[in-house]
Amino acid sequence: MPYHQYDYIFALGLIFAFADSYGIGANDVANSFATSVGSRSLTLGQAVILAAILEFVGAVSAGARVTSTIRNNIIDINLFKEDPAVLMLGMLCALVGSSMWVLGATRLRFPVSTTHSIIGAIIGVGIAAGGTDAVKWGWKGNGLATVFASWAIAPLISGGFASVIYLITKFGIMERSNSTIIAIWSGPVFFFITTSILTMVIVYKGSPNLGLDKLSGQTTALAIVMTALVVAILAAIFWVPYVHARVVKGDYTLRWYHFFQGPLLWNRSPPEDAGLATAPDAVPDYYRGHHTLDAPEEIKRATDPEGVVHKKEAEGSESPSDDERAHPTQATPAKDPKRTIQGPWIYPRNLWILFRYVIPERIWHNATRDVASDQAVTSDEKDRERLRKMHSHAKQYSNKTEHCFSFVQVLTACTASFAHGSNDVSNAAGPLSTIYLIWSAGNFSGSRSPTPVWVLVFCSAALVIGLATYGYTIMSVLGNRITLHSPSRGYTMELGAATTVILASQLGLPVSTTQSIFGATVAVGICNGNLSTVNWKMCLWVLFGWILTVPCAGVIAGCLFGLVINAPRFGFSA
Repeated sequence: MPYHQYDYIFALGLIFAFADSYGIGANDVANSFATSVGSRSLTLGQAVILAAILEFVGAVSAGARVTSTIRNNIIDINLFKEDPAVLMLGMLCALVGSSMWVLGATRLRFPVSTTHSIIGAIIGVGIAAGGTDAVKWGWKGNGLATVFASWAIAPLISGGFASVIYLITKFGIMERSNSTIIAIWSGPVFFFITTSILTMVIVYKGSPNLGLDKLSGQTTALAIVMTALVVAILAAIFWVPYVHARVVKGDYTLRWYHFFQGPLLWNRSPPEDAGLATAPDAVPDYYRGHHTLDAPEEIKRATDPEGVVHKKEAEGSESPSDDERAHPTQATPAKDPKRTIQGPWIYPRNLWILFRYVIPERIWHNATRDVASDQAVTSDEKDRERLRKMHSHAKQYSNKTEHCFSFVQVLTACTASFAHGSNDVSNAAGPLSTIYLIWSAGNFSGSRSPTPVWVLVFCSAALVIGLATYGYTIMSVLGNRITLHSPSRGYTMELGAATTVILASQLGLPVSTTQSIFGATVAVGICNGNLSTVNWKMCLWVLFGWILTVPCAGVIAGCLFGLVINAPRFGFSA
């Protein structure tokens, strides 16, 4: 029988699970996509669309295992067996503590791990409820020690994967004199490798929701290889001629829908001025805003004598000022009197203006802003000089070669998004699932209760909304501010991080996506040049956030639970 007397706990659980998921999207997902957006392989709008699709698929198809670890293996839930409603309250307090910390950190542009946040919050609840003995500190059964170990190991493993992939790419392609041609013809191989990893997470060991764990080993291997092979063949038929026409022939008139012409593009004649200095660029400038004096000639041609400002960006367009970029959340006064708020905002007329004009315009502005340019803007002169020196130590490669890798990075971004959905949606879905299962059944849910699909969908929706409306905040302080980004570097960072998170998800370990992508980013930055190619001050800032997150979220959740459970109350006699 449902606990209708605790309907308010379930209702509040929905609200704070949404808030926590929103913070995950604004902080953690934004952290993950900062690599692809910072390298200009994806715009923020494109990242939101990809996340909307793949975070859902990853959470629903492969997210159940990790939610079980979050819910069952951090604290001893048998402590609440005699009074399951107290466990509902504990999970609610955990969601409150986690969401408050993540949203506050996001507001302050402080990149944190949302996995750290929810685990710290649950630890705080456990200690407040039963002391230190209530927390599963050991290694047995994926206890907290295993989780802590994964936090330390994940950046190293992710960095190792990313380093190997990038060094192969760097010396096998980027450093070669004919790098563009090699990149084009080796493209199907990169598509095969990336697709294999993405297919592996869906098929290998299967998802309980899809029943794929019933497949035999031979069937599993065959499904992985055949899926990757089909993608590689399609890349050879359609992608190679399309990229060849744009990059080698310099056909700047190509549009995205010409991709489907495939082999017909081999016979397509480029414009007469293709490849000339006066012709429009056929490929984007992936280093715009981060140029150095040792950049290739094709990049220098598009910059001023100091190699800093892209001429085509400055001509005929107005860029936002440094002050506007430094304060992106500051509302711009509307010139139209009908859209101007006068007096208190609570007035009906002002509420109409807010919901009809101000809020939609702000959301659209935030979802379409140039985050890569924001990463180059800072009001601190010393910070600008530090970034300039850091980027000057990183070698810049041909935009034509980088363009080839931008397509592969889109695929790795999809892999990272799927991995994130399968792993980090549990940070909010686990506590909410516990609340719902106890509330709906009216008794102790046990340790093997399934995670409802609607919980995963609900949390994934909030996650995507957070990325779309507030993700730019964290993206603007990461990416190129840690090390120089480009498609060739970005895809190795994302592939290394996604591989690590995928393996952890299959083992039921809630590793931090933040730590995985951070480890991959630092490793690729070092491999790109030397220790000077990494902004170690920013790295220390991120590490400080990791240390601070667990105790802060734990104190908020633990104190809230302790206050509520021990609060004085009126006594009534029968």
